[in-house]
Amino acid sequence: MSLSIGIVGLPNVGKSSLFTALTKKSGFAANYPFATIEPNVGLVPVPDDRLDALAKIDNPAKIVPATVEFVDIAGLVAGASQGEGLGNKFLANIRETDAICEVVRFFSDPNVEHVSKKVDPQSDVETIKTELVLADIATVEKALPRLEKESKRDKTAVFKFETAKKVLEGLNEGHRVLTLGLSDEELAAIKDLCLLTCKPMLYIANVDEDQLDAELPEIDGQIPVPICAKTEADLAELDAEDAKMFMEELGLSESGLARLIREAYKLLGLQSYFTSGETETRAWTIPIGAKAPQAAGVIHSDFERGFIKAETASFEDYVALNGEKGCREAGKLRQEGKEYVVQDGDVMHFKFNV
Repeated sequence: MSLSIGIVGLPNVGKSSLFTALTKKSGFAANYPFATIEPNVGLVPVPDDRLDALAKIDNPAKIVPATVEFVDIAGLVAGASQGEGLGNKFLANIRETDAICEVVRFFSDPNVEHVSKKVDPQSDVETIKTELVLADIATVEKALPRLEKESKRDKTAVFKFETAKKVLEGLNEGHRVLTLGLSDEELAAIKDLCLLTCKPMLYIANVDEDQLDAELPEIDGQIPVPICAKTEADLAELDAEDAKMFMEELGLSESGLARLIREAYKLLGLQSYFTSGETETRAWTIPIGAKAPQAAGVIHSDFERGFIKAETASFEDYVALNGEKGCREAGKLRQEGKEYVVQDGDVMHFKFNV
């Protein structure tokens, strides 16, 4: 699975510049609203030093990291849910993402005019929240007549209709769907509505360079990820060694991209396991708590359908014992069955039959 994150924010919060820096993909950044209409989409590798450690042992033909897709839509403004600034078109582009990341302006730059004429992070967050809630209200209101008809023809559709009404009530009170305390069954019932406020939210504080280690106020109960778009842009132009030295000079242990992806994995309850050998060393993204057949299914559905067992070693053992042969000889290569819960960093080889 490839994680997909939609990036939103008001105009002139440095969102497009940040996207360009994080994805190393040329995009169009301007200091006025609605300079772009189509979304920018960038696929970036997940930074993980463990891949290099495994590759040193197995000398694979290629190294394949896990990936994250970023979908950057044009800046939203108040009224976006009603189409202001082409907002409806923009919002449609992030309905299929796994999470939404809002870029909030903390930096001060008189050359970049803020859409509301002042830098006010909390106000910006409320504006975006309101527009996402209003967009969801429109979606549910449009769906309700259809759901009601279905509920009269099919008793199994009654639950979905009742859940949608409950969701609309919460939205009309100004709450995001994710904060309504819905059960897993209720969330599953409305999944195909692709509601924006049903998605987990991450916040990026686009800060000045001297704010990277500053204490930031919480947003929605979470500390925003501090990233300086200018610093990320500088890092994007350097090779790995120079980038490492530059970060050390700034007192940074990791790039903003690495920090953002780590927080996204934590927010969504994701982890990585590895496959490694002469052909390739590869990272795979799975939910925390996934069992071995589910992990195998990420590679191919046949692996899950015909799962027999998984030969598994921890990353630490694999490195310490110099690979699969050393793990086998030391009794650290385990045979795990269908009920095995995969751990972060497991190095796995699947046996299956279809």
